[in-house]
Amino acid sequence: MTATFHTSQIVSDIDVGKPHLILVGLPGSGKTVVGEALATRLNRSFLDFDREIERRESATIAEIFGNRGEAYFRQQELGLTLELRQCGNMVVAPGGGWVTNKGVVDILRPPALLIYLKVKPETALKRLGSGRAARPLLSRPDPLGELKRLQMEREKLYAQADHEISAEVLDVKRLVDKLVELASTIKAG
Repeated sequence: MTATFHTSQIVSDIDVGKPHLILVGLPGSGKTVVGEALATRLNRSFLDFDREIERRESATIAEIFGNRGEAYFRQQELGLTLELRQCGNMVVAPGGGWVTNKGVVDILRPPALLIYLKVKPETALKRLGSGRAARPLLSRPDPLGELKRLQMEREKLYAQADHEISAEVLDVKRLVDKLVELASTIKAG
């Protein structure tokens, strides 16, 4: 199968027989940074939903939200999720709100494994820095309050992940080390 995802670096077979590793969590939890490093370490392809949607729509996420609305964006996430059923062996970083799309997780699970990168809203905001302005749900007057609200709304959905890892104090290398270890136990089990 030829990948239809152009933002992933194809470094391995997109083998439908091998489960995807899907990183979920708040914006700023490290899904993209950690996901890219994890994919490299595991010799897997990496897919960032936001980047792929921006490429396909020829617009930024903020423009998509502004011009077409959040519901349209969630439909694009659903479409990517449906495409992911046709392949495997990728590290995937969907947007923080992907889990709110009713039934979307069930499309890939099983066999895909969800890993929740848990951080406090304060940590997420600090990590996002000035980049938060590009995130439609965080461009409001109180971004910390917005992150706290998102965490409250999504926590039960994130907690349904197969594994939860605190991404609060670990640097990227140590976090990736933990995830590689986790992936090896999953593979063996």
